[in-house]
Amino acid sequence: MATKSHLRNERPVVIAVSTNNALSGAAENIGRLLNRQHYYFVPFKQDNPITKPRSMVFDPTYIIKTLECALDREQIQPIIL
Repeated sequence: MATKSHLRNERPVVIAVSTNNALSGAAENIGRLLNRQHYYFVPFKQDNPITKPRSMVFDPTYIIKTLECALDREQIQPIIL
């Protein structure tokens, strides 16, 4: 409900991805959100390509910078590290 309220007021929604299937089942949904307005992603990277080949996790060092960019309506780049 908080996200819906934010979007209704055209405020940014910041998402920090942490999932075991980002490169399979969740990829389509992540892609859809990347193409929508007001959604901003903390840059993320592959967690462990050997033991978890589909896993992605956000990089916590980019949280503050992502929040600052989102308030300026910009997506920090690159999104995938």
